[in-house]
Amino acid sequence: MSIHEVEINALQGGSANLRQYRGKAVLVVNVASKCGLTPQYAALERLHERYAAQGFTVLGVPCNQFMGQEPGSSEEIAEFCSATYGVTFPMTEKVEVNGDGRHALYDGLVSTPDAGGHTGDIRWNFEKFVIAPDGTVAARFAPQTEPDAAEVVAAIEANLPA
Repeated sequence: MSIHEVEINALQGGSANLRQYRGKAVLVVNVASKCGLTPQYAALERLHERYAAQGFTVLGVPCNQFMGQEPGSSEEIAEFCSATYGVTFPMTEKVEVNGDGRHALYDGLVSTPDAGGHTGDIRWNFEKFVIAPDGTVAARFAPQTEPDAAEVVAAIEANLPA
């Protein structure tokens, strides 16, 4: 399944147009503003800045399904990310990543196993998926895996467009 065909809105409204990422590597991360892992935003932004010129982007996907840790409106989420972590990477609308209301984007991600063999439901905020330039899932990482961990960086670098 290619994420490029999935319809999802941008955080500030309108289509996020995932087709624009054809031919690029993407790190999709379900994010939250009031989580113990929220400081990962800093490393996500550094990755985005480091590899953007090589055809890479981080795509933040706010989700409030884990202990209500993303309760804000779109405007509040955008302000928090910008003011607190200087986030410049794109963000989608707030969605559900598990359950009956799971967004189609995550329907196409959760069948991919991480290094420990976990497939299925997202376990917590900041679970990460490296998307190859063809829109398929190349790698999955647990929420506690830092965005700049060697294995995440290696997966990103292996999927940068030639």
